[in-house]
Amino acid sequence: MEGPALFHLTAACYEHADVIGASLERMRQFSEALLQTLEELKAVVHAWCVLPNHYHLLLKVPELKDVIASLGRLHGRTSHAWNGEDNLRGRKVWSAPADRLIRNDDHFWATMNYIHHNPVKHGYVEQWQDWPFGSAESFLEDVGREEALRIWRAYPVLDYGKGWDD
Repeated sequence: MEGPALFHLTAACYEHADVIGASLERMRQFSEALLQTLEELKAVVHAWCVLPNHYHLLLKVPELKDVIASLGRLHGRTSHAWNGEDNLRGRKVWSAPADRLIRNDDHFWATMNYIHHNPVKHGYVEQWQDWPFGSAESFLEDVGREEALRIWRAYPVLDYGKGWDD
């Protein structure tokens, strides 16, 4: 697809191993590097979440192919660094990212809820705003609790993403 569009991108560590989450510092550094990469691409990031073994992005990008290429370079750099830190040269760290075109407003808001709910879904926290490696806290600050609840009820996650993170 050519031209600006909204996408849900996700990438997982190979076999969902907790490579990103080997330490809180690694998660923090990766989150910063991911957001920096997207900023350099002039992507508009609507939601993001980094977990110990995968991440999700809801973003508007000028060209998807440029984002995929830049994420590939980020994955290559992090694989090399982490394999050195973990003394596991040759380990496969990343699976290829997956992208889904956002089709309409309902899909956009359900994706927003899915991404912000992901740390709760996986049992890392009980409330969205308690997860430090994502956009949920700033989303709640921006829209307020009542509007966030309205969006949650109006655009439920239901079976969205079922089986993706298994």
